[in-house]
Amino acid sequence: MTTKAQMQLPIIDHQPTPYDGLSRDEVIALRKQYVSPGVITYYREPMMVVEGHMQYVWDDQGTRYLDAFAGIVTVSVGHCHPKIVEKVKEQTGKLQHTTTIYLHPTIAQFAEKLAEKMPDGLTRSYFTNSGSEANEVAILSAREHTGNTQVIGLRNGYHGGTATTMGLTAHGSWKFKSNNAPGIVHTHAGYCYRCPYGLEYPSCDLKCAHDVKEVIEYQTSGEVACFIGEPIQGVGGAVVPPKEYFQIVYDIVRQHGGICIADEVQGGFGRTGKHFWSHQNYDVVPDAITMAKGIGNGIPLGAFTTTEEISEVMTNKIHFNTYGGNPISMTQGLATLEVIEEDGIQQNALEVGNHLKDGFLALQEKHDIIGDVRGMGLMLGVELVRDRKTKEPANTEASDVMEAMKQRGVLLGKGGLYGNTLRIKPPMCITKDDANYLLAMLDEVLGE
Repeated sequence: MTTKAQMQLPIIDHQPTPYDGLSRDEVIALRKQYVSPGVITYYREPMMVVEGHMQYVWDDQGTRYLDAFAGIVTVSVGHCHPKIVEKVKEQTGKLQHTTTIYLHPTIAQFAEKLAEKMPDGLTRSYFTNSGSEANEVAILSAREHTGNTQVIGLRNGYHGGTATTMGLTAHGSWKFKSNNAPGIVHTHAGYCYRCPYGLEYPSCDLKCAHDVKEVIEYQTSGEVACFIGEPIQGVGGAVVPPKEYFQIVYDIVRQHGGICIADEVQGGFGRTGKHFWSHQNYDVVPDAITMAKGIGNGIPLGAFTTTEEISEVMTNKIHFNTYGGNPISMTQGLATLEVIEEDGIQQNALEVGNHLKDGFLALQEKHDIIGDVRGMGLMLGVELVRDRKTKEPANTEASDVMEAMKQRGVLLGKGGLYGNTLRIKPPMCITKDDANYLLAMLDEVLGE
């Protein structure tokens, strides 16, 4: 009988190219001398990734790893997916950059394809290089459209690293004290495991959702520009609110003059399995959607899609993004959407995601350190605690688990305010065999 210790990553037919570039030590030395110290690395001994293929990456020594974090939820359909690589190579040989002051077919084709995936009425897209930029355009548009300035965000939420988006982010560890973005207030997220009221769903009567009304009435003029929230909080640790949560919040915000924005930077493009967009799991229709990460399978690309009426405000002044709509990024975004459809990526996220979640729930029965298992599809979180009654965060232990999983060939992320939630969000081409290996290794690590 095969023991967990004897298990190996599934056999694949890809042979990595032998690496002959700078050594890991040389790269570390150059980074220390020339790269900002603010550019952080994971792991006590930083690893150097030099090649990727679908759900796997290889380091400079040729060691293969299952990438269960997908370049921070960015590689949606697989590293260097051959269909995408082929189309991008072809475009690169023709034209790399012009900016949108000239016509090029790719931006129009991609915008049309995105509109086909949107809720009715959301047809106009503005392309950027990142989720931070997309959220900036979204907030600007909301303020211009409504004539109001106050923005409502969620505690435990993350929206980016630019001035406004850092203000929207509600994690102290991600906020610089010198950056005080005005006109932003925060309401409670639907974080049932750590309910601020000490209540349980459904007897709580969704007090966390109704809190937005008090926030608006006490902390704003009573008229707001918008509410923005991640349907499933990513950096916050895969926090999934009750189904009614966003219905209540959206209704209250709209009563006070605001529009509702779904930040789909991490949860979109089929990652939650059952639906293409994560907000669809709550039966709500936002007025606008922001996207990035999985939209382009690794290329710097973001987008803001909204209604015809709201989109018109961007003509109030001249607004320009030099690289937004670039032919290369548009080609890769369009190719990624096509692969999601052709390869059955969303269905795979549902099936393998459910399989993984069931496995994590089984491990929760076995290991007391697992306090909560949550998420949908391939956007999952496993929150580690030192005591299930006090829910004391096991943040140091989470780091230890990540190190031990890396030694076993699996790359995980971590999140939450305390850094105690394992984030499992692999490329959506991951297989059940990969999932079984991940579960077996996690069981082994937690047992130690």
